[in-house]
Parts: sequence; C-alpha cells; structure tokens
Amino acid sequence: MSEKLISITKEGQIAILTIQRPSALNALNREVLTQIGQEVDALEKDKNIRVLIVTGEGKAFVAGADIAEMKDLNVSQGEEFSKLGNSVFQKLHQSRIVSIAAINGFSLGGGLELALACDIRIGSEKAKLGLPEVSLGLIPGFGGTQRLARLIGYARAIELVVTGEMISAEEGYRIGILNKLVKEGENILDFSKSIANSILKKGPQAIERVKKTIQQGLDVSLKEGISMEEKAFGDCFDGGQSKEGMGAFLEKRPAQF
Repeated sequence: MSEKLISITKEGQIAILTIQRPSALNALNREVLTQIGQEVDALEKDKNIRVLIVTGEGKAFVAGADIAEMKDLNVSQGEEFSKLGNSVFQKLHQSRIVSIAAINGFSLGGGLELALACDIRIGSEKAKLGLPEVSLGLIPGFGGTQRLARLIGYARAIELVVTGEMISAEEGYRIGILNKLVKEGENILDFSKSIANSILKKGPQAIERVKKTIQQGLDVSLKEGISMEEKAFGDCFDGGQSKEGMGAFLEKRPAQF
C-alpha cells in the first residue's frame, strides 16, 4: 500500500488539502501528484464541499518537482510526467470548487505551478516564489509557461522564467501573483478560512457559474466571452437562489442559500 502523502480535513463546506512530505519540502513526485488527483476527484463528488484550501506541511508549500525522480527520465517519460502534472492541475483548475492556495513557505517550480492552478493565492510574508527550472536545463512543465503569462503578462513572466529568479512574497503580491499577503505572526490558514467563509455566504450556483465563465472567457474572443456571460446570467434565473438573494437584499436580511 502506498504511503499516504496527502491529508484531507473538512470543516463544514471547506476542505483543507495538506501535502505531507516535509522531509523533501513537499516535492512533487508521481505518487504525490496521483494522490492529489484522487483527492480532488473525491472532493468534486462531495457536493457539500464548496471551497478547497491547498497547503503544505512544514516550512514549504511545495519546493518543486522531485529532481531525484526526474533525473533519469528520457524524452517520452519526461513528456508523460508533464502530462500527469498537468492533468492533475487541470482537475483543480476546472473544478466547480473554488480553490485557495495557502502558500506557507517555499513555492518553487511545480509548487508555484500548483498555486497558479488554484483560483486564489494567499502568501505568507516569509514565502518565496519562483520558476527556477532553467537552472536545471528544464522548463516549467506543469502549466507554468502558460498560466503565469496569462496572470501577470508576457514581460514579467518571461523575465521570471528565463532568469529563474526567486522572489519574495511581497514582490509576488506587487506583480499580481498573490492576491493577499499575510503578515508574519498571522495564521495563514485562519486567513484563508476567512476568505473561504466569505465565499460560502454567496450563492453557490452563481459562484460555480462565474468561475466557469471567467475561465472559458479567457480562451475566446471578447465578443464570444460576453455571449457566454449573457447565457450564464440568464441561467441564474432558473431556480430559487437568485430569488432568495435578491429577496434578502430587498428585505435587508442575510440570504439563506
């Protein structure tokens, strides 16, 4: 039986996924990636879960992919490893569940790519971010070349990737990689849970629709994206959640979704 490298805890409608390989700074190998994928699949089926917080045990979020496992790969094996990581991260990215990366320490290489696959990124002040693969004669292989440029633009992304520079959490926040910065001494999980609880107060169907519409809209023209938004907006009127939300607003009371 494989060693359990991932833990899942549930607090109401929030799930917390913790990567538990601290002796290797939570480095991503095939087994870790496979277990993340399995847990995301299981959470997707649990309709009670609406927000997922992803974090790492110890002083690292994820310090990268497992170099010891990668060093002897050939061309086809390297591509296969990239496809494994991307398939897992795409599950997370495309899930109906809103994902929050609670970056508690080093988030490098595959670790930053994992964070980029999440919807929201919260960073501790002590966190370090980077895509240093070029220093190993490699490139980012789990979506980093694509998601980073879409997030912060070509100029900043290409600089970070070709220099392999490791940046501070403060710099990551300044250039738009991080949504929020948590001061040292504050509990990053508690901070992330506060954001999760804010999300949970909003309409569940609306949250799922807006995530899907934003993501799909990035892959089409503005005209097509607006058409998608119009359709999704209309769909909001197909049940009771919008009636409850608008009714609660007019009645000056909290909505009960």
